[in-house]
Amino acid sequence: MSPEDFLKEVQAIGEKFLLKLQKLPKADPVEIASFTVVLLFIATVLVLTIIACSCCCYSCCGCDGRPDPRYKKSRVRPAAH
Repeated sequence: MSPEDFLKEVQAIGEKFLLKLQKLPKADPVEIASFTVVLLFIATVLVLTIIACSCCCYSCCGCDGRPDPRYKKSRVRPAAH
């Protein structure tokens, strides 16, 4: 997919979303509830992704940005006989 096609898709999704928001005050309660559930699901996925990425970066790099030596991979050396 070319960047132009991707931008067109994002723009089309954005326009559909804005149209849905404009029609929301006149919608059925069931439609409002389902729209809210979808928005909550998307927000939950984004928040969990941010938490997972921050936890991964924190355990790898630590607060000060330097790697934590406890998490370095150690090399396995062959045993001398």
